[in-house]
Amino acid sequence: MDAQKLIKSTRYGLTEARSVAQVLAESWQACALVEAVSLVAAMELTEQALLEGSGCGPVELARAVAEAAGHAAACVGRPPDDEAGPSRAERLSVLADLAVTVRELRTLVQETAEALVVLACGAAEQELYWRCIDSVDAVAECQELVTQLLRVVDPLYRELQPAGDWQSAEGGAES
Repeated sequence: MDAQKLIKSTRYGLTEARSVAQVLAESWQACALVEAVSLVAAMELTEQALLEGSGCGPVELARAVAEAAGHAAACVGRPPDDEAGPSRAERLSVLADLAVTVRELRTLVQETAEALVVLACGAAEQELYWRCIDSVDAVAECQELVTQLLRVVDPLYRELQPAGDWQSAEGGAES
């Protein structure tokens, strides 16, 4: 299934989740999907780098996103009663448009963080609260990396780069 369809399905599931268990399950699905899409993106970017002779910075960024998403998924935790069958990530077969997909991933990660913050704010027990906070931290790291990847794969998003980073990327600022 196409990555963009899976992302939209996951976003819908996240917005429709009403219970703590559903929010956690959908957050885990989101993190697992970001990890899977990032790994496929890394493979595509590797092929592109080999063909164009370009550097492997985007490949490393995509791998870093996958690693951060895997960590976020571990923080959220796979639902113990997840009898829905394979995760949405396991159905990933096509990544049609890398730039559009990364834009969608960025939105999914942001919405996942927001859902976890809401869950943490309403948590009645400390264990759930800290689980959500740890997950939000992990998802925030993932979001930063997805934003960096988006800057690399989609020229329309280059303005997302903080001014200091542009200067250092271009060899440093004039003193």
